[in-house]
Amino acid sequence: MGCGLDPLRRQAAAPTGLGPESRQQPALSGDGRLLATLVERAGRTTVLLQERRSGTVLPLRQLRNRQPHSSPSLSWNGRYLALLVQQGSLRQAVIEDRATGRLQPLFLPPGQEPQQLSLAPDGQSMAVEVISGGSQRVQLFDLSGLLEPDRAPGLRQSGGGPGLAP
Repeated sequence: MGCGLDPLRRQAAAPTGLGPESRQQPALSGDGRLLATLVERAGRTTVLLQERRSGTVLPLRQLRNRQPHSSPSLSWNGRYLALLVQQGSLRQAVIEDRATGRLQPLFLPPGQEPQQLSLAPDGQSMAVEVISGGSQRVQLFDLSGLLEPDRAPGLRQSGGGPGLAP
């Protein structure tokens, strides 16, 4: 070992100041710029979206009065925030488009209760754990007809490029 470092010894990651509040269910955007967490506010679980480096809290216009929130998930650049909200006595999966301010509900078949979700980084699909008839299962949903892609910079649409066979 030329550099004299023990390969099993690792340095602890330095935490960033995010405030004194107790937080749960963290979700980072694919680019690592945004952090969504759940916090307790006035007796209700609320999602908090922050710029990770500065700690600036970002507004979520469409999610007020739809608490409690759970299972946050962010797209690559943080354009889309998917999570579960309370709608009366039922939970519902929704996606807030932060670019347009629209809230897109995901309608599940009757009798299916969403428990957790995970949004694909490009925003084109979502996995949802549901309970139906007493059993749990995961369903995948194609969102390509509902949402524009939120891709990492430099990624093209799928397809061949120069010198690639069709």
